[in-house]
Amino acid sequence: MEKNTSSRVCVTGASGFIGSSLVNKLLRQGHTVHATLRNLDDASKVGLLKSLPHADTKLLLFQADIYDPQEFEHAIEGCEFVFHVATPMQHNNLSSQYKDTAEAAVAGVRIIADSCIRSQTVKRLIYTASVLAASPWTEDGAGFKAYLDESCWTPLDVSFPHGTDFTMGYIVSKTLAENAVLSYNVIDGGKLEVVTLPCGLVGGETLLPILPPTVGVVLSQLTGDSNRYNSLKFMQEVIGSVPLVHIEDVCRAHIFCMEQPSMRGRFCCAVASPSIKEIAACFQENYPEYKIAKEFTEGPEGGIKCDFTKLVKIGFEYKYGMKNILDDSVVSGRRLSKSSLSQLI
Repeated sequence: MEKNTSSRVCVTGASGFIGSSLVNKLLRQGHTVHATLRNLDDASKVGLLKSLPHADTKLLLFQADIYDPQEFEHAIEGCEFVFHVATPMQHNNLSSQYKDTAEAAVAGVRIIADSCIRSQTVKRLIYTASVLAASPWTEDGAGFKAYLDESCWTPLDVSFPHGTDFTMGYIVSKTLAENAVLSYNVIDGGKLEVVTLPCGLVGGETLLPILPPTVGVVLSQLTGDSNRYNSLKFMQEVIGSVPLVHIEDVCRAHIFCMEQPSMRGRFCCAVASPSIKEIAACFQENYPEYKIAKEFTEGPEGGIKCDFTKLVKIGFEYKYGMKNILDDSVVSGRRLSKSSLSQLI
């Protein structure tokens, strides 16, 4: 499609960190957006979306839950592009249909992809994946490959010291779901184009009234939040570094993938891959008023090499580097965090 041509698109998980920012950017560009939320009775989430520019004429809200993915059918009807951002985070124990989040996530992407095909209007499905599904660990768990790129898939039988049931469940669900949705590039002769964007740790500013979990993880060395810092350590264990990307670039990358005349496949979305030590050094250089405890600077001096050029080679340009990501995350933290970070000047 040509740039600035308005389309009808669907965004699942529209009230989350990435979803709300993506809806905002799409509306500002003149697109009509079908946005899905788990609960249309949630006044704060509905109110946030309805307050966005052009929402009164260009935004339609639909109630849909990944645990009942058939609900997405109506939201997808008539759309040209679908952005599947939603993912189950906590297992719905009342579900008799799925045993865990991984099963729900895989069933969800399959039903959404099938709905795209049945619609006969959807040209491309763009799936928000996670770089945690692209670990360069070797299959035998003996160590890392030379570098990370789109050919890497996280081996699901490797255990990680800082992994929890939640984080390991997340990796399994994102890895299996991404594999499942990419298979549609060959199903039915590839009638549906599927693009996946394995995103790094997302930082930056937010439209939400609370600090997004990923921004909390970015800031964990400054805030001294040990639980979120464990997530940072877990990412470094899985990837060998901490791939970072700004929320604005995440949204721009999604829209870039929509704007291409034809596109399918896997494209990593991150601009830098520092180690925990390198992130701490950047924070200390730019925010010397806050001292990072030694136990929050663990790990190797540098991160594993990552090749994030596949998206760039077809014309995408990142606007925000590592310092921008950390600075804008601090802005969010000062505004929204209840931790000591909010006291920083």
